[in-house]
Amino acid sequence: MDFFVHETAIVDDGSTIGTGTKIWHFSHIMPNCKIGQNCNIGQNVVISPEVVLGNNVKIQNNVSIYTGVTCGDDVFLGPSCVFTNVVNPRSAVNRRGQYAKTHVGTGASIGANATIVCGHDIGQFAFIGAGAVVTKNIPNYALVVGNPARQTGWMSEYGHKLVFNSENIAVCPESGQEYKLDNNTVKRIK
Repeated sequence: MDFFVHETAIVDDGSTIGTGTKIWHFSHIMPNCKIGQNCNIGQNVVISPEVVLGNNVKIQNNVSIYTGVTCGDDVFLGPSCVFTNVVNPRSAVNRRGQYAKTHVGTGASIGANATIVCGHDIGQFAFIGAGAVVTKNIPNYALVVGNPARQTGWMSEYGHKLVFNSENIAVCPESGQEYKLDNNTVKRIK
């Protein structure tokens, strides 16, 4: 076995786990999940059937990821964040097979206690603030906070708020990467 599973964790049959991945205390990986290489799945995490995680995904403690969710590479899921998968759940009504899909783009971060309402995608390198409730699609590099989540700015790939000059260019203070804001869309240019 080229990955680690703590003795209290459960990995159901049919799931594939990538090399170097670590699954910690009391976590449950349900059937037919695909988990990439070098992921770190914290304590008390539930990953429902058929969830797909890319490489180097970091999941903090007490996170619930339900069927219909996929994550790209290098995604960060903060403590106790949660995804939903049914828009109108009722205990007495079986909605299996009606799961709405959610994709979290490469490099995105979701803060502690955030809720991602199903059917809304998170763009690449987007930053979802702690406690935010996402009720719509989030663009690449967007910074959103609050309930419901509202965009308050843009973030670099290194997680710094971008400040754009008069030519709509911003430079990440840590990486030196340059970004261009054009028509309410941010792209890395250098």
